[in-house]
Amino acid sequence: MLIKTGVPDIEDIMEITPPKRRREKGPVAVIECFQRIPCNPCYTACRFGAIKEFEDINDRPKIDYDKCTGCGLCLTVCPGLAIFIVDESYSEKEALVKIPYEFLPLPEEGSFVIGLNREGKPVCRAQVKKVQKMKNKTNIVTLVVPKERSMDVRSFSMKDYDDENTIICRCEGITLGEVRKLIQEGYRTVDEIKRISRAGMGPCQGRTCRQLIMQEIAKFTGQKMEDMLMPTFRPPTKPIKLGIIAGGESDE
Repeated sequence: MLIKTGVPDIEDIMEITPPKRRREKGPVAVIECFQRIPCNPCYTACRFGAIKEFEDINDRPKIDYDKCTGCGLCLTVCPGLAIFIVDESYSEKEALVKIPYEFLPLPEEGSFVIGLNREGKPVCRAQVKKVQKMKNKTNIVTLVVPKERSMDVRSFSMKDYDDENTIICRCEGITLGEVRKLIQEGYRTVDEIKRISRAGMGPCQGRTCRQLIMQEIAKFTGQKMEDMLMPTFRPPTKPIKLGIIAGGESDE
């Protein structure tokens, strides 16, 4: 499979996968170097002795996972971009994946992208947690991905999810991607999303975002918008001038 397509099969992947207990403990390097080639920068870069010494320059790298700290030094020096850092301790449902990235433009921190697997196929939605610019141009992009996809996501595309960076709530700067993420996490009403994100709490009181959020909930749950609960309104129900409240102007 690997020789014919360049894509490793499940046996290849299982061979280089760190134990589950180690992935859940904290960041750890995953070296996806599947063939014998004369290369050892990862070994010389490791300061903790986690990558075992090569007996032959053509040997495939081997890691002592208990010594690995997930620092990422080996990631930045790998000429084949074959090293990734996985951290499944990030949260209950999400993991961090650090990916070597040499393309331009770099994604913006906080933006949403689509996670790709080793075949370049979309597997999940991801958020850019951090972008580290390195002197050798092998930059590091850290993605937040669903925990079950931590060993699948190995690249990403910025094009397919550009719409997720669209501002839904202009008053509070809430994006479509943030709204979709909350819906996926189980929030099913506009009021729930409003209370956790502040969408709809700005000066316009949700006049623009309220309907857009309801549309997204309807798409995800299959509900009809007319059957959904309307959010709580707070006075004033429409924007008015401060002069009116102070009694200095008349409301015609």
